[in-house]
Amino acid sequence: MSARRAAVRAGAAIVLAAAPACLLTPAPASAAPAGGTARGDTVAFTIKDPRITESSGLAASAVHKGVVYTHNDSGGVPKIYALGPGGQVVAVLTLAGAGARDWEAMAIGRDGRGRPAIFVADIGDNLGGAWPYVTVYRIPEPARLRSRTLQAVRFRMKYEDGPRNAETMMINPRTNRLYIASKLFGGKVYEAPARLRTSGFNVLRKAGDAPPIATDGAFAPDGRTCVIRTYFGARLYSVGADGRPGETIKSLDLPRQVQGESVTYTPDGRSLLVGSEGTNQPVYRVPLPDEALPAPSPGAKNAGAAKDAGSGRRDATNTRMGLFFALAIAGAVGYGLLRRRR
Repeated sequence: MSARRAAVRAGAAIVLAAAPACLLTPAPASAAPAGGTARGDTVAFTIKDPRITESSGLAASAVHKGVVYTHNDSGGVPKIYALGPGGQVVAVLTLAGAGARDWEAMAIGRDGRGRPAIFVADIGDNLGGAWPYVTVYRIPEPARLRSRTLQAVRFRMKYEDGPRNAETMMINPRTNRLYIASKLFGGKVYEAPARLRTSGFNVLRKAGDAPPIATDGAFAPDGRTCVIRTYFGARLYSVGADGRPGETIKSLDLPRQVQGESVTYTPDGRSLLVGSEGTNQPVYRVPLPDEALPAPSPGAKNAGAAKDAGSGRRDATNTRMGLFFALAIAGAVGYGLLRRRR
């Protein structure tokens, strides 16, 4: 455990000790039924490889059927693991020329020539502003899956309003534009330039709001919707003509997980895959509501403006839980900053 992470956890413990445990403690993996839930959630696969202990991002392959990519969180090495349909590692992609300070998210996009590429986001900042810039790496998605080393392209990024912690990166498949969502109070979605530059810095500009405690996000394969998840649930958005996340379509309950930090759409765009940090963790398949399916029924276009009473109650519950958890993390950040100044 790094010194920074130890400081953050120590600070969090101070706040958590004063808060109701039932609101702040993540549910154990056994809290989710092994076979799924009444909503139709099922276990897609379980990550059992001992090298993957902090799966913090997921991305469904654009080239290889049934393959999902993942990576570890901070303190790891610059490696991407390709998982087969049963969750087994079928290839390890090592990124040459990349660091792994605090990898938090990944997404499938395209390179400068329009070929499938894997993007990994080194955007975590547990002290909420300690790093002057963050980095996104890109490698080509190989046509043939085998363990190998691939040269990474590096894109350095700065937020227009100063450094912040983030765990969410998304790429719009229609525009290939990259978006990052910040994590704590007043969460924002930031938009990268249309064309990323490898020299200097790419400035991230505010493009919308994000739910508090955002831990990951993804665009649908058809680019019509996107999702941002938290530890407690997820929020579906329509995507506007400008390519940005727009109106909320619906809030979703997710299976309870040890530390839910990853989400991606299935290649058919009909479900989400959601994962957690920890060892031997299941990745759940969560069916999407009709409003977010790739072939919507007539009238579903306006679903973003409608919320049923049930989703409103879930919003309220998730917001209260998110608020308590945000207080805990804010306390941790403050504690960490005090330690840095000493």
